[in-house]
Formats: sequence, structure tokens, C-alpha cells
Amino acid sequence: MSEKRAVRRSILVVALGFITQSLNACTSTPPPAPEQMSRTQVETAPADLQLLCANAVAKSSGVNSAKILPISSSKIDSKTYQVELDAGGKKTSCLVDTDGNVKSVEPV
Repeated sequence: MSEKRAVRRSILVVALGFITQSLNACTSTPPPAPEQMSRTQVETAPADLQLLCANAVAKSSGVNSAKILPISSSKIDSKTYQVELDAGGKKTSCLVDTDGNVKSVEPV
């Protein structure tokens, strides 16, 4: 084999090595299993139920509904959610069912 050919082959091997290394860097790790994802550990209340709670808190407290913000929510059982709200600086808890019935509104 001539010296020119050997140099070309060496360059080709090095170039293929860089390409292979670059392609390997593009592969990503698979996402975690659903049971290992933090979002699946607590099921939050749907937005419409959070808004129902905000309106119920506005009515019971006399605070403008624009100043009431849901700050957290979680599923209590198969038909009930608990929504924590900030009503103008006062923390309030609301229980609402999946049919949209507000069960209770209480200060925290």
C-alpha cells in the first residue's frame, strides 16, 4: 500500500470515529417509568374544579374573585379533590367533588 493511501485510510478511520462518537452523544436516556415520575404521585384537581372553589371562596369571604388564587390541590378519593387557595392573603381549603359540587370551604 502506498504511503498516500495509508494516510487517506487513517484520515477516513479517524473521521468515521468522530462521526460515530457524535451520533452516540445524540442518544438520550429513556424517560422514567410513570410510577417514578413525581407528577404522577399526586393527582391535582382539574382547572374547572379549582375555579369552582375559587368562586365559592369569593362568595363566602367577600374577597374579589380576581384576588383568589389556587396554590395547591390533591385528590382525596376517587370523587373528591381538596384545593388550597390564597384569598387575599388568607389561606382557605375547599373540598369539591368530580361532579362540581363544593362540599366545604374552610379557613386554614
